[in-house]
Amino acid sequence: MIVKDMETISISRCFGGTQGIYAHASAETRTRMRFSVFVPPQAEQGPVPVVWFLSGLTCTEENFTVKAGAQRMAAALGLMLVAPDTSPRGVDDGGETVPDDPEGAWDFGLGAGFYVDATEAPWARNYRMFSYISDELPQLIAGAFPADMNAQGIMGHSMGGHGALTIALRHPGRFRSVSAFAPIVSPLNCPWGEKALGGYLGPDRSRWRAHDAVALIEDGARCPHILVDQGMADGFVASQLKPDLLEAACNAAGQPLTLNRRDGYDHSYYFIASFMEDHLRWHAAALRD
Repeated sequence: MIVKDMETISISRCFGGTQGIYAHASAETRTRMRFSVFVPPQAEQGPVPVVWFLSGLTCTEENFTVKAGAQRMAAALGLMLVAPDTSPRGVDDGGETVPDDPEGAWDFGLGAGFYVDATEAPWARNYRMFSYISDELPQLIAGAFPADMNAQGIMGHSMGGHGALTIALRHPGRFRSVSAFAPIVSPLNCPWGEKALGGYLGPDRSRWRAHDAVALIEDGARCPHILVDQGMADGFVASQLKPDLLEAACNAAGQPLTLNRRDGYDHSYYFIASFMEDHLRWHAAALRD
């Protein structure tokens, strides 16, 4: 199937498959959005399972694609990897410049969409990352790539870990595997989350619960067994990430969780690359069941 207005920015042979960077006109964000797709060699024989990776604050689709070292193992396991950008950017279809934090902060605005659909001005016009990731981009992937959409997993890092957890919890049955590296587990209870959800969704904290993994679990949402790796030398672990809150909520609710506390590891892609194979094997096992 040919998807209208999808541009191939680059494509390279990689571990017997292909690593591509693409762009398309998004109806949700009203901007041109970029994303990367690694297609493993097994796709030459038919559709393959899909694992989504959602990146963290300040990132684009490039960070995971270049730094995570995921393609070798994805090729061995027969997994397609899809990595979208983290926010709308540039000028939209109405000629409006996508707004950024007025003070130029790195934790809000461009590169910090937080995987929500904003309701507050001026963000509501373009910042619709929840619907973009949940609905629009999957439809494009299903139409343009040899993807088995009945075998999907999702993972992410930091803000993207928050996105992976909340999107999986809000779409029961869609994702057969869920994992995260150093996720923001409770935006209701950390400065990054309070700034982002307050700015995008307004001051009513009850509306934030739909974008907080801990709150969703407390409110009855469930997803498959969650795998989390957290570096214990991460400077954000106590103030922003708070994995203990996720552990407590999962224990109370009976939500299966494997939480690996990794001594000496920080918040960087060195940490992600160190345990990427473990996560991809986790996803592959679940997607083949």
